[in-house]
Amino acid sequence: MINISHIDFKKQDVIIPVVVQDSKSLEVLMVAYMNEEAMKLSLESGFAHYFSRSKQRLWKKGEESGHTQKIVDMLLDCDNDTILIKVEQEGVACHTGRKSCFFTSLKTNEVVSEVAVDMSQKYSVIDQLYHTILERKNSTAEKSYTASLLNGKENSLLKKIVEEAGELTFALKDNDESEIIYESADVAYHILVALAKHNISPDRIKQELARRFGLSGIDEKNSRTNK
Repeated sequence: MINISHIDFKKQDVIIPVVVQDSKSLEVLMVAYMNEEAMKLSLESGFAHYFSRSKQRLWKKGEESGHTQKIVDMLLDCDNDTILIKVEQEGVACHTGRKSCFFTSLKTNEVVSEVAVDMSQKYSVIDQLYHTILERKNSTAEKSYTASLLNGKENSLLKKIVEEAGELTFALKDNDESEIIYESADVAYHILVALAKHNISPDRIKQELARRFGLSGIDEKNSRTNK
């Protein structure tokens, strides 16, 4: 196992890249990142833990899906700045349901690996939608409304958020339950698009709500606008 003292986490700007490989097939499954705490948890528990740059928190691989990675070995490269982990993969490594996260050819732009596991029941609809929105970043505006919002002028997206929030307000005023639900979904969708445009994971919103709840509950007193 790795002598963690060999790694200068300050020099590596807190996190270091980790290549994850299937211990039997030697297929590269994914690339992730670790900070010092994630590495210690991985070494102590025997299961892969990472630091998510998008979520800005530690996470155990498979904490939602159950598709954990049991560590067989951890290898440090010659420059002491990259880790190779050999794992026993439970289920699949990719949130799309594919065995590996590497499945799109840059030469042909074709998907070279089929979905092996249905992940729709493994993640919340918010997380699924956010990942779908991120994928739309590579789509053309003509083919996708989401892509047109992501790649268009930011004012267009901001206006849509204000518009949908206004429609939700009127639905609430009219006490129209079906419209409240419909317009709330519209607001949530456009907020997720805005978050994706700025590369902010909805998990960070969940963390902020959890932080507020842990302090004194989620209410207007905790709102930034009231501070």
